[in-house]
Amino acid sequence: MLDADFFRRWMTIAAAVIDREADRLTELDSPIGDADHGSNMQRGFAVVRASLDKEPPDTPGAVLMLAGRQLISTVGGASGPLYGTLLRRAGKALGDAAEVSGADLARALRTGVDAVAALGGAAPGDKTMLDALVPAVDAFGEGDFTAARAAAEHGAEATIPLLARKGRASYLGERSIGHQDPGATSSALLFGALAEAAGAGE
Repeated sequence: MLDADFFRRWMTIAAAVIDREADRLTELDSPIGDADHGSNMQRGFAVVRASLDKEPPDTPGAVLMLAGRQLISTVGGASGPLYGTLLRRAGKALGDAAEVSGADLARALRTGVDAVAALGGAAPGDKTMLDALVPAVDAFGEGDFTAARAAAEHGAEATIPLLARKGRASYLGERSIGHQDPGATSSALLFGALAEAAGAGE
């Protein structure tokens, strides 16, 4: 069973990973976006970490709801609303339970990913964060953290040959081909942090 401490650990590890990988995310965003994905995500997750340290929520759902609210209010561009929606909707789906199972988390993440798809109007294959999120949730099953991480990483890499059909990159048309999507990459980092929080082997 997964308690609030686990979810706080997930968000804290995510903040550290995003901080470490911020330059790479911005590098990926430079040719097909606004060259600010890394710095925006870095700023947002730093606020998430500070908020969790200041007043730690005592349920898994509350941890994700708080994180989602902070990302919406502090991350610029489309990433804040999308990541915020992912975490808030997942947190809401978990309800007020003090502990949740892997299956509960899987269902909650599916709810969050569906909300992201509805908000952005995107689908897998459009060269967006969904190209990492959907396969990750599919692979997660009832709590396979290692499989989810691997699927997210593979999904992010698989965006390289895709033509962007949604988001800022879609304005570039065929020039978007050959670049890895930064949103899919940061989504893979989020699932990598989840696996690390669970102690899943590298």
